[in-house]
Amino acid sequence: MAKIEDCPGFETFGSDVKAAREALNISRRALAEQVSIDPRYLANIELEQTVPSVPVVLQLIRICKLPVERYFNPSLVAENTEQRQRVNHKLQLCPEKYLPIVEATIDGAIKLDE
Repeated sequence: MAKIEDCPGFETFGSDVKAAREALNISRRALAEQVSIDPRYLANIELEQTVPSVPVVLQLIRICKLPVERYFNPSLVAENTEQRQRVNHKLQLCPEKYLPIVEATIDGAIKLDE
């Protein structure tokens, strides 16, 4: 287990996992079972006390639909504002059937700004 300060890009990994888990309406126990880790270990991850091993990170990224580049290429993400990063993540969590609504809303906002 690595410490957060030793892993640039992972500063928000734990809180991102927790927010995604809650948005997906998955209990901590259920997510831990999917990843084959103890729920207490997942709690430590979510509280940003530790960075898990790469296999666990990759499973959490996949299940929680987190942007992999945010953690493994933080300079790329640093170019985006924090709000844009949050919106991008929420877009990843959005069910496919609602994407036309999201797209139409964005199109309307762009036209209003022109």
